[in-house]
Amino acid sequence: MSAAQVWTIDGMNQPAAQNAERSSGRRGLALIPILAAVAVGAYLADVLSKVLVVAKMEPGERISVIGDFLTFRLARNSGAAFSMATGYTWVLSIVALSVVVGIIIYAKRLGSLGWVIGLGLVLGGALGNLTDRMFRSPGPLRGHVVDFIQVGSWWPTFNLADSAVVCGAILLVVLTLLGYDYDGTRTGWAARHESADTQSADTAAATDPENNDA
Repeated sequence: MSAAQVWTIDGMNQPAAQNAERSSGRRGLALIPILAAVAVGAYLADVLSKVLVVAKMEPGERISVIGDFLTFRLARNSGAAFSMATGYTWVLSIVALSVVVGIIIYAKRLGSLGWVIGLGLVLGGALGNLTDRMFRSPGPLRGHVVDFIQVGSWWPTFNLADSAVVCGAILLVVLTLLGYDYDGTRTGWAARHESADTQSADTAAATDPENNDA
């Protein structure tokens, strides 16, 4: 039996599997600019907002945006998003750095636009807060993150980087639950929905008078 006739476990022969892998890799490379654009957009929005807030506001100062529901209040946070895990700044810095490196390494394997957007938001947000931890006082890996957005009196103060990370993570969870995998493949509900759409399109094409005349 020749090498071209050897079949893999999933039913594809080796050349076909290699072609599929190369196609997936090309799609991943094509999506990298979108990942970079989303990450850079989230990062710049976070950094510029923090620079503006630090320059214009005093610590503890409050600015009403929508009554008492939405206010800006400058605060320094040594913890994670929404002021959690305060006092573990260096640990959070290492975790954020690991997340950034992991996303960059596996970016070329991505085949889903939804996953690219979600990971782009997570990457941009992680870089935003990591910049604070690296370059703000009291020192590298121990810097305090600038928070300034407060919703009501019951929600911890946060920033745009926190919002980007949380929104990106929620998007990834929803995509996973629906069956949209990071590499572009679909399972569960997504696969059934795609199959139904394909059958509907085939039926419509078969009953199209123009096609029948042809």
